[in-house]
Amino acid sequence: MKLELGRYNRLTIVRRSDHGLYLSGGPEDILLPNRYVPEGAKEGDEIDVFVYLDAEERLTATTETPKAQVGDFAWLQVAWVNNYGAFLDWGLMKDLFVPFREQKMKMQKGKSYLVHLHIDPETYRIMASAKVERYLSTDFPPYHGGDEVDILIWQKTDLGFKAIVENRFCGMLFDAEIFRQLRSGDRLKAYVKQVRPDGKIDLSLQKKGQKAVHDFSDALLEHLQNNGGFTPLGDKSPAEEIHTLFGVSKKVFKKAVGDLYKQHLITIEPEGLRLSNE
Repeated sequence: MKLELGRYNRLTIVRRSDHGLYLSGGPEDILLPNRYVPEGAKEGDEIDVFVYLDAEERLTATTETPKAQVGDFAWLQVAWVNNYGAFLDWGLMKDLFVPFREQKMKMQKGKSYLVHLHIDPETYRIMASAKVERYLSTDFPPYHGGDEVDILIWQKTDLGFKAIVENRFCGMLFDAEIFRQLRSGDRLKAYVKQVRPDGKIDLSLQKKGQKAVHDFSDALLEHLQNNGGFTPLGDKSPAEEIHTLFGVSKKVFKKAVGDLYKQHLITIEPEGLRLSNE
């Protein structure tokens, strides 16, 4: 199996030394330092490790969990800067380098930025770039309306929020589809509204149509059953309060209330909604 630098690999323990365990990694064995060796690990065992380059540019392994791997987009904080670029905290002892040429603006210590992790083809080092557009896929997105996707919130625009979809594509959440506070770096589930002919993806934070109402009707009924048969929210409640509690728009909430009311499962009171005694 080919070793993947900057990603998780399953390697075999081939020998032990005073410094740690040596793992099979191709032409040269890779050291897993003592501080990362799991208890009970022995020669011949297979172990999942993250492989990167140490401060002396040697292949090394760790059982620590990085905040991102090569090929990922991630929202990372600047730990320090020097005359060559910025260094990001990505959860490992050695910080992640972003040279000046890969920065859109000069990065500042303590601030966070969206970056893409990759292998520099010239130096074979793991580095990051804030020029993320060049790393987005140019393939036509293979999604259809209603598909659930994982997104990473990118940046605020006049229209809403740009997002990275499934670590590959650019999508847009329009302000009219947002019923909660969002921040750059948030990771969450979303739903594809449509893929435009130019390949751009329109997103929503909730399912569309009658399926969304049906799904939330079940969730609202369960919420009432688990909370003494009552909720203080109703048709006149602010949309923000409804979304904070249930994660849906007021429109979906009202349709679900109507659905449950027609089935005689709830009663609507001035103070809120109550499970029916029927």
